[in-house]
Amino acid sequence: MDVRCAAAPATTDPVDGPDLRHHGDAEVRDEGEKLTDLAVNVRTGTPPTWLREHIAGSLEGLAAYPDGRAARAAVAAHHGVPVERVLLTAGAAEAFVLLARALRVRRPVVVHPQFTEPEAALEDAGHAVGRVLLRAEDGFRIDPALVPYDADLVVVGNPTNPTSVLHPADALTRLARPGRFLVVDEAFMDAVPGERESLAGRTDVPGLVVLRSLTKTWGLAGLRVGYVVAEPEVVAALERAQPLWPVSSPALVAAQACVSARGVAEAAEAAVAVAADREYLVGLLRGLASYGVSVAGPAEGPFVLVRVPDAGSVRERLRGAGFAVRRGDTFPGLGRDWVRVAVRDRGTSDTFAAALAGVLKSSPCGAEATGLRPGPRSSIAGGA
Repeated sequence: MDVRCAAAPATTDPVDGPDLRHHGDAEVRDEGEKLTDLAVNVRTGTPPTWLREHIAGSLEGLAAYPDGRAARAAVAAHHGVPVERVLLTAGAAEAFVLLARALRVRRPVVVHPQFTEPEAALEDAGHAVGRVLLRAEDGFRIDPALVPYDADLVVVGNPTNPTSVLHPADALTRLARPGRFLVVDEAFMDAVPGERESLAGRTDVPGLVVLRSLTKTWGLAGLRVGYVVAEPEVVAALERAQPLWPVSSPALVAAQACVSARGVAEAAEAAVAVAADREYLVGLLRGLASYGVSVAGPAEGPFVLVRVPDAGSVRERLRGAGFAVRRGDTFPGLGRDWVRVAVRDRGTSDTFAAALAGVLKSSPCGAEATGLRPGPRSSIAGGA
């Protein structure tokens, strides 16, 4: 059952509610189509050769059961916390399932728009989930006053998927209070230069649970590896809910490598490069403002949320031009005029912006916004 929070601003969702199980990979599953993938937020050109070779070296030990002690210690050292505060998981998605099943809560609330798996996992575990819907007019920024005081579990992303908003750490810590679990999904925090506003190393915030993923920056979505940083008693409860040996040996080796000095340095360098490429993409998209295009922001993640007239039609026509973007209407709080676009290299952004301009020029909505007459379908591949 969907329980709306009384304090939350009103937002319109599809009649039957958004499809919480729809994810970006669904946009590129058809192998018959050769599409430039702007729908999935995994960094291109990954995993790097050194990491692939490191993982491949672990295959000789597959006869032994996984031993996560070294990887767990490495993650703890990376964040400067005791090892008892770290739990390795098969990706952040598993962590959401563990939280939903292991924590005894009565009024969980998810702050939307954000990644939909937390709400789906809570619903699957039998919880009635409340929603706080942030508004585009407010820059999709968190206002702690919107969260019901009696909520005993609050889930928020930082930087948030799909809005790319980076919430101030101080605003998030204001959500913490005794008797409440504050779950912060930091799956994309390593793509933020300096990991500004991260709470992963904080031990002074009551009930704080931070989730991290190593699959986005490192291109390891198929390997499934992530971790939780939380109070030792929370980690123990989640660990009891896990199956035996939940993280494979190759994934454990990858985790240890990603938080090594080499891995941390490479991720930091990549974050700076992605930030520059993102600003370039945003500049191109702002150049299409006369067609009704706007970008939510300021964006801080490796993707941007874009409002575009008649987004459903535009998204399908972009496929005809060779580009897959993530539909936005499956995120609670977003309507049908939103798409999410992954940040890629500047050449890809140039060709994408040209394709989008061509689609909008030939769209009735685009013509209405600019006074242009609809052009032929062939203009999809035209320049900006």
